[in-house]
Amino acid sequence: MLQATERARLLRQKDMRAIRRVVDADPVTNAFVDARIRAAGSDVRRIGGELWGYSERGRLVSLCYSGANLVPVCATPAAVRAFAERAIRTGRHCSSLWGPRDAVAPLWEELEPEWGPARGVREEQPFLVMRDMPLVEPDPLVRRASLDDFHAIYEASVAFFTEELGVSPEIHEGDGSYRARVAQLLRSGRSFARIEDGRVVFKADIGIATPHSFQIQGVWVRPDRRGEGLAAPGVAAVVLAGLREVAPVATLYVNSFNIAARRAYARVGFTQATTFMTVLF
Repeated sequence: MLQATERARLLRQKDMRAIRRVVDADPVTNAFVDARIRAAGSDVRRIGGELWGYSERGRLVSLCYSGANLVPVCATPAAVRAFAERAIRTGRHCSSLWGPRDAVAPLWEELEPEWGPARGVREEQPFLVMRDMPLVEPDPLVRRASLDDFHAIYEASVAFFTEELGVSPEIHEGDGSYRARVAQLLRSGRSFARIEDGRVVFKADIGIATPHSFQIQGVWVRPDRRGEGLAAPGVAAVVLAGLREVAPVATLYVNSFNIAARRAYARVGFTQATTFMTVLF
């Protein structure tokens, strides 16, 4: 492993002003960590993991969230090496490594000899954004789901997760964490669906929300209804609700090989801002 000039350090509450400065350099791309920090309020220890920092000439320049995911933020090449060194030293506790490809790719190169092999690597995931109203008519049958819809939404969410990640979330459902996540999205009004005869035909969630942007996640169309053109109008309905009620920028990221999804998002009005990469364990 290449040696970093400084080691990554665990950040504390006294670092909050510097943390905000780094995140705010690109709050749309950094929305995941931004949302975690905002949810923690005045105590950075409540972000659901650790926040590592890397400084150059005494100034904090890069961050890395270490929890259920490992997520670098504004990571310079030297910071990537420092974060890799700390991650190897502490051991792998995350289920995925993801974020901007220009940081994740070299970080994984450093980590792979110790953490590999990965269960899956999504090397190219276009990160898409839009700020204007959808270019297609939103599906009027897509509505905000509620806890009354829990069974149908949970079933669809499990199907999406299994199809997207290659493993069922119910494998580790003994702690009820996935059910709790689905319920939380429903309680917060951030789960949207078209439901016919008690079954979900289309679903999507606003999985991340900050004052700067919101990220659409979990987009899924029931397999026997694919090819009917449901995805673009469905996503348009979620974008419209998010732009009106949540934040001025809609985002999502998609696997480069998912041509059908990429075409649907382009129809809605999304354009590529950068590229993400995900490593699954």
